[in-house]
Amino acid sequence: MVKVLLVGESWMSVSTHHKGFDHFSSATYETGHYFLKKAFDESKFIEYTHIPAHEAAERFPETLEELDPYDVVILSDIGANTLLLSRKVFIEGHTAPNRLRLINDWVSKGGGLCMCGGYLSFAGFQASAKYFRTPLEEVLPVQIYPFDDRVETPEGVDVSIEMPDHPILDGVPSPWPYLLGYQEVSMKSEAQLIAKTQYNHPLLAAMDYGKGRSMAWMTDIGPHWCPRSFTEWIGYAKIWQNAMQWLSRHR
Repeated sequence: MVKVLLVGESWMSVSTHHKGFDHFSSATYETGHYFLKKAFDESKFIEYTHIPAHEAAERFPETLEELDPYDVVILSDIGANTLLLSRKVFIEGHTAPNRLRLINDWVSKGGGLCMCGGYLSFAGFQASAKYFRTPLEEVLPVQIYPFDDRVETPEGVDVSIEMPDHPILDGVPSPWPYLLGYQEVSMKSEAQLIAKTQYNHPLLAAMDYGKGRSMAWMTDIGPHWCPRSFTEWIGYAKIWQNAMQWLSRHR
């Protein structure tokens, strides 16, 4: 059994409604991991835990012992500040473990890390995700830009496979469906470029780090960048099931 921890992929939205003289506000809470969870549930060999973004500052592990029960950690659409600024630090003014350094140490000892694209991943919207030059960037197979790294492709972007024999692509058919956006990064020399976009930007990259492994998935795990035509494609679930095996060295 591969034990996977997904962190992020939740948000709260507040709207103000104006109706003539009157107005009122409403709030909604949503998550964005439906298709990924479905792929994992269908695998029968992945045990899946989700920590929503608004709970991560307090619930994400602070020690190697707390991380060790997991084989793979996925960070998706959650900025560095959430992991760096727990209540203990931001409100109470005490010291606490640097959880980006903790993840770095955990991967070097054999863990598997995946970062997925989103408005609060890599550099992110207006560079607010802030993973540039952090201990986490050292682990990833890509170098992160210090500016807003989003590439919006409303026209659709095609995918080119660079390493068709990589284990992550085992049984994944071609061609891949179009995508509607991703994040631009540059490859590290020691990393493997598995797939790229038609604009020659990395889409899927992987790397060994110490005794562990890491993977960068530069688009989202669901709409809007990764539309339903992609998430409902048979290859979507296969990619993610293979990736969890590869990251955990079960393959």
